[in-house]
Amino acid sequence: MPDFLPTPTLPATVAAPTLAQRLALRERPAGTPIMRQDWSELLFLHWPVPAELLQPYLPPRLQIDTHDGMAWLAIVPFRMSKVRTRISPPVPGANVFLELNVRTYVHLDGVPGVWFFSLDAANPLAVWAARTFFNLPYLRATMRLDEPGPELRQFTATRTHSGVAPAIFRATWKLGPPLPAAEPGSLAFFLTERYCLYASNKAQTKLYRGRVAHAPWPLRTAQVLHLESTLIESQGLPTPAGEPVVHAGSPVSVELWPMRRV
Repeated sequence: MPDFLPTPTLPATVAAPTLAQRLALRERPAGTPIMRQDWSELLFLHWPVPAELLQPYLPPRLQIDTHDGMAWLAIVPFRMSKVRTRISPPVPGANVFLELNVRTYVHLDGVPGVWFFSLDAANPLAVWAARTFFNLPYLRATMRLDEPGPELRQFTATRTHSGVAPAIFRATWKLGPPLPAAEPGSLAFFLTERYCLYASNKAQTKLYRGRVAHAPWPLRTAQVLHLESTLIESQGLPTPAGEPVVHAGSPVSVELWPMRRV
């Protein structure tokens, strides 16, 4: 079973964030981040989905974010490295690991962000800490990232977390040339410029929001040569139709702020 179950009713539709509100989140938040890390070898796999399909899976106050009337469901594998808190250096053996998330995009009070259906990770300590202190649905998994060629990447994952639906992910992709910076208001901007995340307790009675800061993703083209996954289905969602919209992300350095109740 997924960590979060669909709610039976839909909230009233509210206005989506304006472009100005989306661009404002590029600014680094005030205060001191609690954690820093680097993200690399990232692949965005996005499918358009009717908003009414995803809305029931959200906490009551969150609203699905849409582009040209469609919601988007994504699978995102990547490597996390140089993981450290603001008061400690990277811990050998715990500062580099692979992660894989299933996500959609939401907004609340004019603040757009990411909602995670699941986050699989190959680091038991990170899974425990994220579930315990950040209310994020992290799950244990075994993962591997190979480079069978100079521009080829092969990512494999098998969920090992007890008490939840099993899932696997297998993907091979070929990296292409860099893309121009995503134009504000474009689909690439909507899908990749996300500087806020939302989380909820399991009963969905409390809602939290956290900020992240990093440079806009330097995007590349990518061609998916093989894709096999049951991650989306493990959440009780139907398999998206058609081929995904694909982007690859070059490395970025990331700062994370505390999750605050909203």
